[in-house]
Amino acid sequence: MSTRAVVLLSGGLDSSTCLAWARDRGFECWTLAVDYGQRHRVELAAARRVAQALGSAGHREIELDLRAIGGSALTADLEMPRDRDERALGADIPVTYVPARNTILLGLALALAETLDAHDLVAGMNALDYSGYPDCRPEFVRAFEALANVATRAGAGGAVFTVHTPLMSLDKAGVIRLGRSLGLDYSLTHTCYDPAPDPASPGARVACGRCDACRLRLKGFREAGVPDPVRYVTDIPDLDPSSRT
Repeated sequence: MSTRAVVLLSGGLDSSTCLAWARDRGFECWTLAVDYGQRHRVELAAARRVAQALGSAGHREIELDLRAIGGSALTADLEMPRDRDERALGADIPVTYVPARNTILLGLALALAETLDAHDLVAGMNALDYSGYPDCRPEFVRAFEALANVATRAGAGGAVFTVHTPLMSLDKAGVIRLGRSLGLDYSLTHTCYDPAPDPASPGARVACGRCDACRLRLKGFREAGVPDPVRYVTDIPDLDPSSRT
């Protein structure tokens, strides 16, 4: 039985925690990052950092420009939601939803898994503290898993693919506690959808603290009772000081 797993690694908090989880479970982890034309392409550098730090057996990066499709504030010239009430996040599908993104990314991970004779995929979907994306729900994951088992040569030959989503039922604080228990250094990660110029370092970018992704991350660190080690711009509205270094 293969112990290899393909881990979708964006470089963010959730996917990095998934890599730490998979490594702890004894998988030989092959990581996959996708440059899909996202506004926050700096996350790709974070994915490389995390893959190296956590000992990825091989890190792949695929270019697939979803700006040709658009329809999202991450891939088109649409206004980024900012300063939304944390309690309202997940109540609707925001403009940061990228059409069919997780279907596409899992499809790429599945293709890589077939070439590696791996039958386990690991992804950071979360249906508790999340932005309301339909492709982060358990029913989507189970549907994709069923698809993988009928749409591949390996599946036709009797292999059974499993999509592991270890964070599905955790809130952000729970994710952070899990990662810290596994020794994950969250300073390596990047979460922000709309990184801002770093006033202290010309040309560098830091987290804005105002997009949905930042606010969910900050909420998680605040509720976990630990400081967030990444840097933010200084003028973040309504930011609890305990959630920042």
